[in-house]
Amino acid sequence: MSGMDIDTPIKNKGKEKVFNLAAEIDNLPWVEKYRPKTLDDLVSQDNITSTIEKFIEAKKLPHLLFYGPPGTGKTSTILASARQLYGDKFKSMILELNASDDRGIDVVREQIKNFASTRNIYSSGFKLIVLDEADAMTNQAQAALRRVIEKYTKNVRFCIICNYVSRILPAIQSRCTRFRFSPLEKEQIEDRLQVIIDAEHVNLTEDGKEALLRLSKGDMRRALNILQACHASYDRIDETAIYNCTGHPDPKVIDRIARWLMTEEFTTVYTKIEEIKRESGIALPDIITDLHTYIGVIDYPAKSRIILLKNLSLLEYRLGEGANEQIQLGALVGTFKLAQDNLA
Repeated sequence: MSGMDIDTPIKNKGKEKVFNLAAEIDNLPWVEKYRPKTLDDLVSQDNITSTIEKFIEAKKLPHLLFYGPPGTGKTSTILASARQLYGDKFKSMILELNASDDRGIDVVREQIKNFASTRNIYSSGFKLIVLDEADAMTNQAQAALRRVIEKYTKNVRFCIICNYVSRILPAIQSRCTRFRFSPLEKEQIEDRLQVIIDAEHVNLTEDGKEALLRLSKGDMRRALNILQACHASYDRIDETAIYNCTGHPDPKVIDRIARWLMTEEFTTVYTKIEEIKRESGIALPDIITDLHTYIGVIDYPAKSRIILLKNLSLLEYRLGEGANEQIQLGALVGTFKLAQDNLA
């Protein structure tokens, strides 16, 4: 009887630990919860993953430079590679730093150099340093990093991840094998989304899925974040729910604005757009971005298209620098009227 009394709390403790772990996984953002664990789980970049698998099989991994748009699988690829390379002990064999936070020269001199200079006591082979968002590092830090890469190549490999390769010093680029990650195809995002929709029992309509794929623009992370936010807010996710949740203008609204700009008189257009902005809570930069797609469709001569494209880019730049939205809205209407004057 006493044996049962002693054993029971131990069994309950084990169950409680499993329950807490399951609850912790359920509470994770879907981006992390469904992050690919192996290279085979990645939905795209087959050429890159096949090349890296050959490096891993030969145990001759070079320094790597991954670059490309956000949400295309750069971080997932290197973490899956680390799991395949090191197995269960991969956490002790890699140093993962986000260069947006740790981007000064002190980090290179202390954290990176200390990790790179220590050899493995109980295991052979090299360790791995992952520098995420490395294009945010200062030039001085990159210059110091170049020397560290050169000095400790025997016992460490670097994987440098960035969005813009032009911001990485040529000296570092030349020491790495470069891989460009391209935006995901619509079908690739749709296939992975369907797996998550089924697993999480999401009630997503067909028009909602189309809107989600349109807004993702090849970014898997963005698609998952939008889907999770909408699932938390709506029982049934349709096109309207997607646009309401993200605050992005509905294509029907943009279509209406485009027709007004091409047909209505200046004051009328300005008043109508100002009113629709106020009622729908739409930002002018979003309107300008979506109007860009219409310029390729409308039947305007080349000269008028050039005026529109040139002035829309200037408007977007000014708004990004903090210019007044009302003044820039007047400039937007004026741009279309100027383009119409050149139709003849």
